[in-house]
Amino acid sequence: MDVELGKAEGMDSHLIVLLPVAVAWTAAGVVADGLPRLDRARALRRRTGWLSGLTLTGLALTAAVLVAGLLSAGTTPIDRAASGLRLAAAPALVVAACSVRRIRHLRAGAGAFAAAPDTPAPHGLRAAAAHPLVGLPLQLTALAVLPAVVSAAGVDLLAAPAVAGPTITVAALGAAVIGVRHALRHNRLAERAMPTVSPRPAGPLHV
Repeated sequence: MDVELGKAEGMDSHLIVLLPVAVAWTAAGVVADGLPRLDRARALRRRTGWLSGLTLTGLALTAAVLVAGLLSAGTTPIDRAASGLRLAAAPALVVAACSVRRIRHLRAGAGAFAAAPDTPAPHGLRAAAAHPLVGLPLQLTALAVLPAVVSAAGVDLLAAPAVAGPTITVAALGAAVIGVRHALRHNRLAERAMPTVSPRPAGPLHV
């Protein structure tokens, strides 16, 4: 009885450590997904400010758990949480290397057009917001954190080989679909941002 109670308490501690990380990355992915739909520069600047805060929070929490897991010994809750987050380390590095810089530039660009509340957001700015390196790494990190949260809740999706294979396949297909969606939306907005070149009028005929 005491052993089962100890396991339940450890599981709860494990879940408490992972939930803030999952919430931060999920919220960042949702906010990033909605950026290209904003057609006002001031709203785009405000949302990129939220996104910047959520992204930095997710990076800080992920790094803190991973570092604490390296410094801890044994099977403490923080060590198990760090083991679950190792899958999210790669997309989180892409966020730190690429997404943070793009979000900062996007916010600065939106600020240049946000003097009036109803100033439209240029298509080029919305295309930059739809760039795959803005939202895709955030959403992939959120997806990578999800198995650790599910495992901490007591459901091990990768324990049985019959379940592990389909789970990995579904996750890979989901990541591919998200990536294709980002690429298509970025291309569509980038085409709108391209200047239209009108044909030159025919000049007088010189003999």
